[in-house]
Amino acid sequence: MKRPQSYLTLLILFASLTTYSQFRKYSNEFLNIGAGARGLSMGGAQVASVKDGTSGYWNPAGLVGIKNNPELNIMHAEYFAGIGKYDFVSAAFPTTNNKRTFAITGLRFAVDDIMNTLFLVEPDGSINYNNIQAFSSADYAFIFSLAQKIKESDKKNIQFGVNAKVIHRSVGKFAKAWGFGLDAGLQIFQGKWKFGIAGRDITTTFNTWSFTFTEKEKEVLYLTNNEIPVKSSEMTAPRIVLGVARDFRISKKVGLLAEANVDLTFDGKRNTIISADPISADPKIGLECNINNIFYVRAGINNFQKALADGDTLNLKKVWIYQPSAGAGFKISNITIDYAFTNLANQSNPLFTHVFSLKLDMVGDKNKKKK
Repeated sequence: MKRPQSYLTLLILFASLTTYSQFRKYSNEFLNIGAGARGLSMGGAQVASVKDGTSGYWNPAGLVGIKNNPELNIMHAEYFAGIGKYDFVSAAFPTTNNKRTFAITGLRFAVDDIMNTLFLVEPDGSINYNNIQAFSSADYAFIFSLAQKIKESDKKNIQFGVNAKVIHRSVGKFAKAWGFGLDAGLQIFQGKWKFGIAGRDITTTFNTWSFTFTEKEKEVLYLTNNEIPVKSSEMTAPRIVLGVARDFRISKKVGLLAEANVDLTFDGKRNTIISADPISADPKIGLECNINNIFYVRAGINNFQKALADGDTLNLKKVWIYQPSAGAGFKISNITIDYAFTNLANQSNPLFTHVFSLKLDMVGDKNKKKK
């Protein structure tokens, strides 16, 4: 008996994984969401100025900015009314001389409680809701970072960092993948200017997929004329992020940081401001105003794309749209709480979400006594 198409919901999740090893334009895309409410509220413009525990994500060279004490960063965000959940945690440990920092970062993006309706209808045509089971589609990344100060002087500071990342992706018990990749980053500070470069997936990141189906599940796929996925692999092409930032002093108590980044991809044309084959460029701009380094207000824009003008279905005229974001932060003693209000889509289709993150400077007993 041929089963209805509604039973094929499960297959949509990994339909694109059935081909053999090749570069995929949006491979491991969950690694491009961002990390920390500060970075998200600044539109992702972080590669030059980042200097906290989120550096393991944005630019590992920035980990050198963590001084004296270990630092813990935690973030949680929910997308599409809680359907998708995104979590970030990092722990960074500077050495005694503050010239080197180690860090461990964990990321998880998941959609939980997906209904598997493959066996909703019994062979006799009756519906059995007890056959519905739930599963999760989850992506994990574990990043191990090392940052080193190369040069330090009154005029110029140079620091370098590398990442080794392990990726695990799973679609219930049906599909699993393991991957490995390397990142590297550099930051140069000269006066009020900051320069940064981050190379992601510099050796390409290779994911290998394996699939597990019971004989009964294979039968359903066969009867519904669907291809049974087999072992496959995919590669993530390298990308380079360039950034420049500058500090401005508005008054004795108020400072302003402005940063601009450009994200260069090498996997063909994308819907970006500069779209070419094989290189495309996507700019990002962020601002951060701080008062006494205690209270922060931030804003940013990124994800510039061409799309049809709102309501224009006749002329099909395309206009430039972008993704805005804003946020704030507050520091109390050794705790910093950051908030971001960011748009997941664009101007014409706003899907804003609230993001909170916590940064904890784990001050030791000796430092407490000195204070």
